[in-house]
Amino acid sequence: MRKINLGLDEVKQKISALKGREVEMNVNRGRKKIDTISGVIKDVYPSVFTVKPPQEPLQTFSYFDVLCGNVRFL
Repeated sequence: MRKINLGLDEVKQKISALKGREVEMNVNRGRKKIDTISGVIKDVYPSVFTVKPPQEPLQTFSYFDVLCGNVRFL
């Protein structure tokens, strides 16, 4: 059975609603590397959003990463 995914606009709206909140997400880095990141969504831009984990540098993700399943919110 085919999984029904959200559209790009819906993903942007959901992430915009999470701006400023603490989130936890799994990030598929390829070659069976999956990182779990906890942090605050700092900014939301037209093509990307940024997450600031504590004690680590700012990380940037695209909405396409969420659509493809490379970034999953827990």
